[in-house]
Amino acid sequence: MTSNLLELYRCDGLPVFQNRMYHSPAAAIACQTGDVRLVQDLRTGLISNHAFDPKLLVYDADYQNEQAHSQAFQDHLHAILELITHHFQNQSLIEVGCGKGLFLEMLRDHGFPITGVDPSYEGSNPAILKQYFTPATGIRADGVILRHVLEHIQQPLDFLAALRDANGGHGRIYIEVPCFDWICSRCSWFDVFYEHVNYFRLADFHRMFGQIHHAGHSFNGQYLSIVAELGSLRQPVYQDAPITFPTNFTHSVLTHSQRLAAHAQHHPTVWGGASKGVIFAIFMARAGTPICTIVDVNPAKQGKFLGVTGLRVSSPEEIIPQLPAGAEIIVMNSNYLDEIRQMTHNRFTYYPAD
Repeated sequence: MTSNLLELYRCDGLPVFQNRMYHSPAAAIACQTGDVRLVQDLRTGLISNHAFDPKLLVYDADYQNEQAHSQAFQDHLHAILELITHHFQNQSLIEVGCGKGLFLEMLRDHGFPITGVDPSYEGSNPAILKQYFTPATGIRADGVILRHVLEHIQQPLDFLAALRDANGGHGRIYIEVPCFDWICSRCSWFDVFYEHVNYFRLADFHRMFGQIHHAGHSFNGQYLSIVAELGSLRQPVYQDAPITFPTNFTHSVLTHSQRLAAHAQHHPTVWGGASKGVIFAIFMARAGTPICTIVDVNPAKQGKFLGVTGLRVSSPEEIIPQLPAGAEIIVMNSNYLDEIRQMTHNRFTYYPAD
């Protein structure tokens, strides 16, 4: 560490891809892992994983991060669609890191001329290029959509500058990333991933852009949503006190582990086989109270296995009939709690992990 870097948090042996699905328990258990050393750069204020090695990550079709199988997440997407419609009216768009293309299709159906870029894309839409974005891609638009991409980029300022330059030095950008303040306030240790090399606060974007049209929270505070002018990008200068990171950040690991041990007879099931569930399962196994059952509504995850633990992901239709009334369901994201209650006819005991 240098004098300009303040260490906030460390954790070893996390899967480099928490959203990559594996076809066997052995492959999942043997997956590539990496360490986390969260630091704050006191010159810029930005927070990143100082132990990150980008060579460990290659995105492909086994990367499954689609959340829109949930109505609650679809409601979030529709709210963002309204925000983008307001700020990008009658503009052509590029979505960099469009994933499986669902939000891009929503934007297209809403009348936006749009091109997508993503190496993990699996469909047949000719408007989506199955590759990483580089300036050599040669596409320009009035606006850029960057949802849940910037947290994966080791040099986020350089990446934004490349987007700006590739787009002729102008255009608006919509950025959506997880909110680090929310993670800290909830002591949400299962929201820290190797794959996320950066963690942002709202104030970071005010230092990064000279002209911002919208800066706020979305998805009940879990995400940040920013609309800014790409041409106003600047080097952030940090003059505030170092961030105060919670000293008890992982205190609930013991609480969750003790609860699992005390309720073992109630067949505790984790609902959520995505990022949060992957990290939660790892920590519980290390605490000596391993999870046995993981449920997820995403068909692309079902029947596959999670990194490090090798846990198999089941569908709700497979597991729910097997659970006795009153069985405990640990809900990894409380945004989905009402939806899960409705789907399971409110037959069980529900325990939000966050």
